[in-house]
Amino acid sequence: MQNFFTRCTDSRAVFPSFPIVQHNCPGSWDVFLSLFHSFTMLPHPPLLVAIQDPPSRRSVLPTFPGFISFAPPPPGRPRVPIYVSRTLNQHLSCSTIFYESSEMLSVDVFSPEGLFESPHSSLRVTSVYLLRTNSPPYRSIPPERIFSFLSYPHLVLGDFNLHHPLADPCHSLSEREFIISTSYFDAAFDVPYHHLNTPGVFTRFPSDTISRPSVLDLAFANTALSSLVSSWDTPLPSTGSEHVPCVIRFRPPAIMLPPRTPHWTLLDLDAVGKALDTFTTLPGPPRPTPNSLSRWFDISSNRLTSLLTSHAPKKRPCPRLKPWWSPRLSTLRRAYHRFARISHLDPSPLNWSNVKSSRRTYFKAIASAKKAHLSDFLSSATPRSVWTAKRFAFGHPPQRFPDLPWASDPAEVAETLLDHLFPSKPPPSLLLRLTRYEDYSPLTSEEVSRALLKSANTSTPGPAHILYSVGKSVHRIKPSLLPSLLDP
Repeated sequence: MQNFFTRCTDSRAVFPSFPIVQHNCPGSWDVFLSLFHSFTMLPHPPLLVAIQDPPSRRSVLPTFPGFISFAPPPPGRPRVPIYVSRTLNQHLSCSTIFYESSEMLSVDVFSPEGLFESPHSSLRVTSVYLLRTNSPPYRSIPPERIFSFLSYPHLVLGDFNLHHPLADPCHSLSEREFIISTSYFDAAFDVPYHHLNTPGVFTRFPSDTISRPSVLDLAFANTALSSLVSSWDTPLPSTGSEHVPCVIRFRPPAIMLPPRTPHWTLLDLDAVGKALDTFTTLPGPPRPTPNSLSRWFDISSNRLTSLLTSHAPKKRPCPRLKPWWSPRLSTLRRAYHRFARISHLDPSPLNWSNVKSSRRTYFKAIASAKKAHLSDFLSSATPRSVWTAKRFAFGHPPQRFPDLPWASDPAEVAETLLDHLFPSKPPPSLLLRLTRYEDYSPLTSEEVSRALLKSANTSTPGPAHILYSVGKSVHRIKPSLLPSLLDP
């Protein structure tokens, strides 16, 4: 690999969202110009633009004001150039990393004072363009060369030319396509890298009327970067290419808003019932192994989750939302701050008196609202909420941890107890084949109904945050669905 260092000046600049754009320009100058002119529609212009299959003439890339292009050196046509904003280039240090393959290029962004208000001072962005080949792994770059372990943030994006159910749950795949794409996704998840694409959001719309839209442009972030990703979406208009531009934004954790989550209480059950009529789970693997069975369950549950989330409206509650807040408190808060600003401009006794009176009224109203909310909650407490009521009534107990001679802080105590209570086991062999028990009886819908009946409607059983009430509704609409998912 070779390094090329660009200009570096003051590194204290603040980039609010650090947008990065990825797009496939099928060798068209019109698509290239349309892409860069569409950046005016973004709230913040992109700082990095990763392009696959750009237009070129005699290995010379096109230029655009405000950007500097970097590409693998000749010979050969440049396929994965990365355009760096001059604003970024003037404030931070950027270095390009070349690989043996001309379809892969990385750019390292370095700031000695840290990026995204995090302890990491470096960010690596890798652009890839996988071409089909006739020999394994049937793509121009092996997966182990793309996904490598890095202790600092790493973003991998580009046109992977792969179809996978995690990116496009509704796409019907052949066995060959599934095996090829799974090798890349498994390599990414083993490092691990996190898939940033929103499942089901197409990135390629063929010009013919026979082929269906698909998801070929993918993005992955390693563990150090995944918590800093603010969004992945396709907000830009069509540029004339079959591919659509993808925009990735980053945000410091301190100012990151909570993500939009499905509003399950407003789920359209009528539309879900119609969709479930034609929904079927994939057939289980004929000769299951632990790995193949786990992969089958992930794909099947992801298809069902995508179906439910597509019929639920999204919500984003304010991070400072309180259940006891009221419009009256908002009015008192505005009055208190208005009198405070007036008193700073004119510190007269009358203005100070107004500040004290409004502040006293405002905080007394907050205390009354909290007390009223607590009384209402305790009066309507149920057996399922009795422990929450106890916490409200007596407050949080002081944190305590046992005194162990070889552990000096709570973190070491927790690690010691976990190692003792849950000792690590050797991983099972991936070649182990699963067999059914001889006295096995199939799972029935009545057993699933009895298990769901014991669960609270407002509880969520997993990371998808789907309420048990939604699971009960799905089981009531189609009783055979959940047993087929839990009993392949």
